[in-house]
This record gives sequence, C-alpha cells and structure tokens, in this order.
Amino acid sequence: MKVFLIDADNLSSSAWIEEACNVLEASEGTLAVRRAYGSAENLKGLAQTMLRWAIRPFVNLSLTKNTTDVALAVDAMELACQSPKPSMIAIGSGDADFVPLVVRLRERGIRVICVSERTKMATEAAHAYDSILYVGKEVTSERTRVATPTPAKKAATKKVATKTAAAEPIDQQAAKKVPAKKAPTTAKSSAKAEVTLEQILNAAPTLRSGQKQPLGDIVKDLHNAKLIGKNAASTKLFKKFPDNFELTPEKQPNQIRYLAA
Repeated sequence: MKVFLIDADNLSSSAWIEEACNVLEASEGTLAVRRAYGSAENLKGLAQTMLRWAIRPFVNLSLTKNTTDVALAVDAMELACQSPKPSMIAIGSGDADFVPLVVRLRERGIRVICVSERTKMATEAAHAYDSILYVGKEVTSERTRVATPTPAKKAATKKVATKTAAAEPIDQQAAKKVPAKKAPTTAKSSAKAEVTLEQILNAAPTLRSGQKQPLGDIVKDLHNAKLIGKNAASTKLFKKFPDNFELTPEKQPNQIRYLAA
C-alpha cells in the first residue's frame, strides 16, 4: 500500500499537488490512500485538484493553534500500525515538525518520501527522509544521501589550488592577493541596499489587485527579480512593511495580500 498525506497549509498550490501525484504514481505505483489536511480556506482552494485525484479532505478544528501537523501525524501512525502496513508514505510538507514522525515510520520499515517546494524545504529535515521530491518549476527527485559527497569535492579543489599557488613565484602570489582585499568592501556596500515596496510590487504585479495570492508564487517572482536570496526568509521582508502586507495563516503563512494605502 502506498500513501500520500498532504499538509495543505505548507504544500498549498494545486499545481504542486498535481505534479506530485503524477510523479509519485509514475515512480511508486497507485496511491491507495490520498489525504489532505489544512484550514477550510486552503482546502477550498484545492477543491478541483482533490476532486480530480480523489483526495480526502481533513479540515482543521477551529482553534487558536494550527492543528494540521498533529492531525497528519496521528493518521500516519495509525496507518503504520495497520496490517498490512504501508510500504511507502509520502508526506507533502517541507516542515521540520515532521522529523520525529519520519523517524518512527522508518523504524517500522516504511520508506518515507518528502514532497516539498524547494524554497519551503527545511534543511534540518532533509536527511530524515529516504528521498525528497521537489515540485515547482523544475520537478526533481533526489536521494538525500547522494548530496553529501559534494563538500569533499570542493575541499579537494581547494587543495589543488593551494599547491598551484605554492609553485608560483612570490611576486605572482602577491599580485593575486591584492583583489581579494577589495571583495569585502563590495559585499558590504551591496548588503546596504534595502528592498523598497515599489520594487516588490513591480516584481510581483499580481499583488496590486489586493486579492490574496499564494505566498510561494510571490516568492518565486521575488527570486526571479533577485530581490531576495535563494535561502532568505521571505516573511522577514514582508514584515518590514506591516501596513502594506497581510500574511495568513499566522503560524505558517502561505498566502499574502497587499493592503493599499
């Protein structure tokens, strides 16, 4: 039995879920259990996708604290205790809150796959999973343990460069060190540039409508415009303009609305 459990407060785009279902069924086989957990508002936005893929919705209780993660974890452990147990469980969320659940599922011999949009994947959670399926503009699947040798290759490259420098004349080595001293000054001057409200609106023009927009889509627009770094927290940028942007839900925002002056 193959299972796909979706945290719709994190994996909140219909396009991402469509891609995930297609890739998982192509690589793993039929998904016998398909469930989506989230707020009524988020699940309503996924209605067509859930209907197309026969995904059962599980709406959060209306509490002050988000209950999505706990509801998903309880159902995952219940399924893991069934006989026969699932051979694979895919969790549609990059949230680090699920790491204890992933560890327990793997201890029971269940292969666990993470499905996440690349900018929402928590780095500390990556190695807990057997594999990660990234969805978005580029759908890729990668083993978490394959990426670890990369730093060693970089270290080897540095050693070769050091030996080469030692073999060169002292005059040439001194000449190469001069530009390196200027690099920090350039970095400091570029870091001072503050992103303005107008730059954000120009990069993501759909915000001007005043309607709620998927936060992931807006973040992609800002990345493409190079207004935020690849691993930068987008919420910090929007919180600099509290009178202009509304982020919902409060705990793990996945939607944003522009509040015109």
